[in-house]
Parts: sequence; C-alpha cells; structure tokens
Amino acid sequence: MPKNLKFLVGMDGAQVIQVMRGFDAALGTQCVFCHVGEDFANDEKPAKATALMMLMMTRDVNSHFTDGKQHVTCYTCHRGSTEPAMQPPPAAEGEKH
Repeated sequence: MPKNLKFLVGMDGAQVIQVMRGFDAALGTQCVFCHVGEDFANDEKPAKATALMMLMMTRDVNSHFTDGKQHVTCYTCHRGSTEPAMQPPPAAEGEKH
C-alpha cells in the first residue's frame, strides 16, 4: 500500500503506479527525478514538493470547468520536458506565419 500520499489519496498501489507513469511520460523523466531511490514516501527532493504544487494547480484549474472533464494535465505545459514550455517553438524554415 502506498505511504505518505498527499494528492493521490484513496488510490491503490496499481492506480498510483499508473498515474506516476503518466507523470514520467509528461515530463520525460523517471521516478528518481522526484523520488529518493525507491523510498517513494521520502519528501527530501525539492522536485517532489514542486510536483505536488503543480498537481494542486492543475486540480484547481480543472475545477473551474463545469463539464467535469480534465482539461489540463502535466503534459499540457511540459510536453515531455522537465521544464514547462513558456512559448511555442520557433517556426520551421519556410513556414508561413
């Protein structure tokens, strides 16, 4: 059973792993980016606190949509990178604007 959950409360181990794999894909990382080895309950890495803050932010944004759907995820901004995209990539050579 997962320990020290602050956001994914009420999920079983399999559900937590599935969500965590989604985070890895969205940020292009592996578990150790936020976690201390396999001690997943450990809160020593600052990236884990940042991730929790970002999860709260996405939950807050999604709560403002009345259709109940998830409109914003980690991938919305991160697109497979640990740093969120702050602007679109430059236009390719010869691409019309």
